[in-house]
Amino acid sequence: MMRREDVVDYFREYEQIPENIMPRELKVPLTSDFIISIIGPRRAGKTYFLFSLIQKLKSSIYLNFEDSRLSEASYKEIREIVRIFIEMYGKIPNYLFFDEIQNIENWEKTVREFYDLKKYRIFLTGSSSKLLSKEIATHLRGRSLSFALLPFSFKEFLNFTKTDVKKSLSKDDEAKIKNLLRKYMEFGGFPDVVKNEEKLKILKEYSDLVLFRDFVERHKIRNLDFARMLHTFMIQNFSKEVSIRGLFDKLKINIKVGKDTVYEYVTKLEDTMFFFFLRTFSRKAHLREAWPKKIYLCDTGLTKTVRYSQDYGKLMENIVFLEILRQKNINPLLDMFYLKLPNTEVDFVIKEGTNIKRLLQVTYASGRDEMDRREVAGLIKAGKELGCKDLAVITWDYESEEKIERKTIHFVPLWKWLLWK
Repeated sequence: MMRREDVVDYFREYEQIPENIMPRELKVPLTSDFIISIIGPRRAGKTYFLFSLIQKLKSSIYLNFEDSRLSEASYKEIREIVRIFIEMYGKIPNYLFFDEIQNIENWEKTVREFYDLKKYRIFLTGSSSKLLSKEIATHLRGRSLSFALLPFSFKEFLNFTKTDVKKSLSKDDEAKIKNLLRKYMEFGGFPDVVKNEEKLKILKEYSDLVLFRDFVERHKIRNLDFARMLHTFMIQNFSKEVSIRGLFDKLKINIKVGKDTVYEYVTKLEDTMFFFFLRTFSRKAHLREAWPKKIYLCDTGLTKTVRYSQDYGKLMENIVFLEILRQKNINPLLDMFYLKLPNTEVDFVIKEGTNIKRLLQVTYASGRDEMDRREVAGLIKAGKELGCKDLAVITWDYESEEKIERKTIHFVPLWKWLLWK
């Protein structure tokens, strides 16, 4: 049961939201007729993103339903909270910001009623463990537009470090940016990890939080040993292809588990938004949905919790995946896959609608002689088979443009691709 004095105290405390919030690259419409849903992994910065929107808008209410003063409210009492605000400040809000809305049972009933009134612009966020994009689609039935907020991109990371980036850079400036890129690859872009020195400790806390709260607790998983083993396996095998059969064969050696259980747990692990599974490209829809798939993480820093050796090629590939994923906020028709060919594969097939837009390979190479011949040959072969002319190889430090078998291939250093792709 909500107490009025708690709500008044809450509003008094939130009269001043944090200032000097670092802007994020994500852009969402502020005057849309749809409810705007911000989804993403834990600790990616969703609450502070809401604060940045509030700073731009007048007459808004921010309700954090993880706050103890609001967490006991029922869905019917949300209206009363809004009325208390009107009584306190003498104005009807134009914007409603609901943070961690999933903590209120049957929240969707009140949100739909607010939406149907057409009096408010509504924004909401929720932890990935309790408010998934598919649940938003079900609860709000076409009334919502969803946007993904991931940890800092490399551009945002440079912005935080106050690194000035311009098109014409000296060799020293380029070396500094590449040094920062290595740090970004190593420890990732979770805002609190970037801001603090205890990076490994924070990353370990995040990894455990996802395992136990977003995976075990949410899905009521009983087999903790298997859950922990699966979670560790996924992180260790980032940027690699896995199959349910192969995963089952490896895990059953140490623990008794059925193949159906492995499949069930893997799909539930994806719900956390700490893990993503990239499909293989095929013209046939049922083959695109089939396993094997490639594993990617929401942040490369998570690998520090279990990694025993450096693999910059895999880290680069994961970062490219996340950057393409961010682009889907701007272009919802964008989709990506990987392509398996005899003796080789293409890391990313980027599709827009029905068109194959671009093919990308990723390699940790600083010179042409360091590249595997099959990577370039596979790119050319795929370009011919798929009718795609835009072919690129993302490298560590090699830049060129070559014409091979009447196909133009662009070789672009990762840092340049991330900044000016």
